Amino acid sequence: MPQSPIVIFDFETTGLSPKQGDRVIEVGAVRIEGDKIIERFSALMNPHFAISPFIARYTGITNAMLATAQPIYQQMSRFHTFIKGAQLIAHNASFDKRFLDAELAELGLTFDGKFACSMLLAKRVFPKAPSYKLGELVKYAGIKSSGEYHRALYDCEMTAQLWFAMQRQLFDDFGLEQLPFELACKLAKSPKSGVRATIEKYQMSRS
Repeated sequence: MPQSPIVIFDFETTGLSPKQGDRVIEVGAVRIEGDKIIERFSALMNPHFAISPFIARYTGITNAMLATAQPIYQQMSRFHTFIKGAQLIAHNASFDKRFLDAELAELGLTFDGKFACSMLLAKRVFPKAPSYKLGELVKYAGIKSSGEYHRALYDCEMTAQLWFAMQRQLFDDFGLEQLPFELACKLAKSPKSGVRATIEKYQMSRS
């Protein structure tokens, strides 16, 4: 059976909670195969209200930039098409999932795929990392970076490189030749001390 496509995505938003009226203002996504990025998606979205000076400083996205962007419903519809049939990865996935669910609900759409959290996986793969913020993990893993964080597409690209680094680390530590999406989800939920047991149990179930 062919594997579902895997898409890493990230949102920049007007705040922390869609329940408080916050909206997505930028989406970035990359489709990956093995250890390569094979497709990219990026879009600004006009929320039709002014973003705060803090969000503008934090993201580098200005009200002037958003004024000329297409409305959220148009861009989210395009993004829904991009992720159709895929499994999703995000760094701190619970945050992005809340906004994805809320924005799709506004359109009467749903997403039925699964989510994996690269931050939770990193806590199992790199248990000695000093921080699990994306930028700090990128440094810890020795990944070259030259862009600005808190822009959606760049964060996706760095999350993809982190994902590839975790695949390599799992090969070095456990001889794992590939990281199936299903196993990544299991590892993210396993105790930190149970990574080897989780991998061995998964491999036995597939043999």
